[in-house]
Amino acid sequence: MTLSDEARERLADVVALQPTKNAELQAQWDMDSGSDVHQYLESELKDYYYRDEDSLICATPEANSLVGDDVEGEIDEQVVTVPGLQAAAIDVLPDHDDEPQSVVATLHDLRDAGHDPEVDEVRSALRSLAEKGVVERVQRTVPTYRLAVERDALEVQRLDDDGD
Repeated sequence: MTLSDEARERLADVVALQPTKNAELQAQWDMDSGSDVHQYLESELKDYYYRDEDSLICATPEANSLVGDDVEGEIDEQVVTVPGLQAAAIDVLPDHDDEPQSVVATLHDLRDAGHDPEVDEVRSALRSLAEKGVVERVQRTVPTYRLAVERDALEVQRLDDDGD
């Protein structure tokens, strides 16, 4: 699917703002309604976005790569903007070529690093990172996680938030 310049710019907005809502994109794109946003997403960016379990708009890993290539000029680097807990999880997860670890092991590593999230917050953070293509979910008896990319090829930008 070839994107117009406008569609590529708007896809970059989705990547930068994810996870986001129709209203936020409506304001960013100066559209009249959330319905207009939905129609645009479905007609122009259908292959590059999805809605997460909370119905928030997220970019696919392909969209992240496509926009990241434009922004960074390098194929091997991925920039991801995430809340503090997700950034902390990236810091403690095993590298992409190491054995993955469970949600509970990640929780313990986060607590050892000075964070105090609940297990459901960690599970949610890992799912979100997997949806962004940053973390790989490996299904075993229980789901386990590790980075999907080399740590050196990932630039993490923390969102300003109150949580860990």
